[in-house]
Amino acid sequence: MASLSSLSLSTSSSEISIYRKLSVFPVAVSTFPSQTVRKSKTQINYVAYVQPHDDNRLQCSSTRSASFNVEGTGSTTSLDTSRMEASIKLSSPLFGTQSSSSDAPTDDSATLSIAVIGATGVLARTKIFPALFHLYYSGQLPEKFGIFGYSRKKMPEEDLRAIIAPTLSCRIDHQENCEEKMDAFLKRTFYIYGGLDNQEGMPKLNTLMEEVEGNFGANRIFYLSVPQEALIDVASPLAENAQTQRGWNRVIIEKPFGLGSFSSHQLTTSLLSYFAEKQLYRIDHLLGRNTIENLTVLRFSNLVFMPLWNRSYIHNIQVTFSEELGMQTTVRYPNGYGILGDVVHSHILQTVALLAMEPPVTLDGEDVRYEKVKVLKSIRKLESSDVILGHCKADSGSNLKDVDNLMPTYFGAVLHIDNARWDGVPFLIKAGRGLKKNRVEIRIQFRRVPGNLYHKDERHVQDLSTNELILRDVPDEAILVRINNKIPGLGMDLEASELNLLYKDKYNVEVTDSYEQLLHDVIDGDNHLFMRSDEVEAAWNILSPVLSDLDNNNETLEHYEFGSKGPDKADNLWAKHGVKWLDD
Repeated sequence: MASLSSLSLSTSSSEISIYRKLSVFPVAVSTFPSQTVRKSKTQINYVAYVQPHDDNRLQCSSTRSASFNVEGTGSTTSLDTSRMEASIKLSSPLFGTQSSSSDAPTDDSATLSIAVIGATGVLARTKIFPALFHLYYSGQLPEKFGIFGYSRKKMPEEDLRAIIAPTLSCRIDHQENCEEKMDAFLKRTFYIYGGLDNQEGMPKLNTLMEEVEGNFGANRIFYLSVPQEALIDVASPLAENAQTQRGWNRVIIEKPFGLGSFSSHQLTTSLLSYFAEKQLYRIDHLLGRNTIENLTVLRFSNLVFMPLWNRSYIHNIQVTFSEELGMQTTVRYPNGYGILGDVVHSHILQTVALLAMEPPVTLDGEDVRYEKVKVLKSIRKLESSDVILGHCKADSGSNLKDVDNLMPTYFGAVLHIDNARWDGVPFLIKAGRGLKKNRVEIRIQFRRVPGNLYHKDERHVQDLSTNELILRDVPDEAILVRINNKIPGLGMDLEASELNLLYKDKYNVEVTDSYEQLLHDVIDGDNHLFMRSDEVEAAWNILSPVLSDLDNNNETLEHYEFGSKGPDKADNLWAKHGVKWLDD
């Protein structure tokens, strides 16, 4: 396969057209600045064809050669006009560089530049930089990479390295050349003082990135670890002054994704005026847990579950996010919506979407996102009768922040999905802080066995427990299946037993940090765990009646004691739908 691009030049006697002839052979990976070809060999020839002007045609035969400079390349080229063509060797690229399209093919030889905007903040120091080092230590970063810290704090580069160094640690299961790896990582970490005006700071960032990247292809990731109110102030100059033209650009945005439907719409509109949708990666670290990653594997690679995953066999699904007394946590409650914006809007509703979605056409991120948004749009808007909001009364020994502000620290609700697969199946949600248990799990409770033989038999009158599939993240990640089993012995006594896959016993590996997993996905361009704009909007629409009631003070917050199971009225909500909350 070959392609031609052309450029016309003039001398005093001739019109000279220079053609770039690009030939591709399926042999190995080779790259040209404006073209990336996987598993192929690319050959580029520059050929100049000399066409004399009409009034010089008769004299052309006596003009054996011509010399000229190609502007912008630093090359001087001699042409043999008797042959009317010549090969040209250029010292720098003549034609345009690769566009910044977010879905451009990945160039394995390109430099990867990762900029952490807000590099001196707590999130960057404690999560982002350590996750990047773990990726480097595990060999998950390309050979050519650079880490760039950017903030408004004026300090030398060595100070950033000194801040980062104590947070780095080598994996328990590796520990080889640990100190050498740390030193090498820190040497590739740079710092840019952005000043108070990002319009001036972003060009500085771009200049430093280009110096580190050299003349190779370059891909860039920008992690915007900044408060939401500063997001657009950073995004606008970044889009104008810091994106590469020699590869792809991807932008990571931290939650919350707006403070409700209206502000979320404004934020999305602004972001999409600067970036393409495929460039945006809205990150929620709770979605980087292995349990969430495993949902699609469990559902779509095990035949035993696939035919049961519907209203005919499943009675209810329970999703729990519970943090206990003494749990060290940084609570980032946005506005007055508390845990709704911090946990429910993204983590809980994304979990429900992955549980309930139809099989995607492929595992491509966009195919998965299309199925998720269909589920979110099918979830019935919440009514006040199906919601319990609570507020924790903290004691002096708790670590829960912002408890004196009257904002929800507990959310209990029953969701209904109005489609053929899930009609009539309640999805029970419990998300709270300051509760008696530290637990994150998904519990699928199946329907009772029809015609219970062991209940009919007068000799063995027993109620069978319902079968359950439990996907536990905290504590002790596990997959459990609860079945009914006969107790060994002469009698016919039954009990509910658990088939237990406990990860710490089965797999002798360290669990990957969620930030590490999600950053790895961004580098790979896998966006299935990152919310698309229409997902963000659909999720806020589900919660909008509750948010409206909070705004108008029409929603009562039920108080509960720190270290309890939550508001007492939540039991009435579960009972209303004929469900006992099973982890109580």
